Amino acid sequence: MSTHEHSGHAHSHLPRNEKKIALAAGLTGLFMFIEMIGGVISGSLALIADAGHMLTDFGSLLLAWIAFRLSRRPADNKRSYGFDRFPVLAAFVNGLALFVIAIWISWEAWQRLSAPKEVLGGIMLWVALTGLIVNIIVFLILTRGGGENLNVRAAILHVAGDMLGSVAALIASLVIIFTGWTPIDPILSVFVSLIILKAAATVVMDSAHILLEGTPAEFDSKQVAKQLQSEIPDVVSVGHVHAWLLTQERKIATLEVTIAQGADAPLIKALVKQWLKAHCDIGHVTVEMRLENPEPSTASTNSKRLVGPI
Repeated sequence: MSTHEHSGHAHSHLPRNEKKIALAAGLTGLFMFIEMIGGVISGSLALIADAGHMLTDFGSLLLAWIAFRLSRRPADNKRSYGFDRFPVLAAFVNGLALFVIAIWISWEAWQRLSAPKEVLGGIMLWVALTGLIVNIIVFLILTRGGGENLNVRAAILHVAGDMLGSVAALIASLVIIFTGWTPIDPILSVFVSLIILKAAATVVMDSAHILLEGTPAEFDSKQVAKQLQSEIPDVVSVGHVHAWLLTQERKIATLEVTIAQGADAPLIKALVKQWLKAHCDIGHVTVEMRLENPEPSTASTNSKRLVGPI
């Protein structure tokens, strides 16, 4: 016989994360327009680049908010796990968007270095300072609990990139005001783009690992099978061990357990699930139970024939 246990994946953090994302999106979208106007008036690539980054941030935060809303919808016949993985998909898209923005900033910086333009340091200074304050507020909102959620992490990295962009624009404005050296504007823009690329790589790799149904961190199927066989009485062998991540929080496993004749199958099944929950934090487990037959197989006198599942 086979069974599975779905231990009630909790969404206790979703409403709080949803509100944080919504507030962050509102503040980001509002200042995006201010920074874009300031960048155009001052002629600063650093401000325009940061405004472009904030535009992507606004879109990604909005997408993240939608993802949280969808993830609360119940499962149906076409989607037996519901929409839980949509936030992971949103994080993956957000990470790719960061790559695009970083490449665009670098291209624009090269254009500016080849043909320098006048930059109004005074306007740039005040817009950059205001942007830094807004980004710090948004960053604090997002990092107050729930930062382990992959979608929130992606949003935090977006805002962190914005914060660095504001710092770079602030430094560039001060250099331009006191020295008149305008190439500092595109140079610092490239520096920010490199930081954005590193952050993007982390988000894309983590979300891609989940989308490809990679195993949870530090999960070793061979070691798990060996420990189950040695630690749970009457377990003859454990095979076909598979574990994957539905989301960053939800882990799922399936395995086949062969037990000795006369063993208490329901008890062993419960012990296997308890062990996986305690040692691997996996609450959704499907166990296929098979009964060992002591009679030798006609195909091989040294092997044991299995009957089952039971």
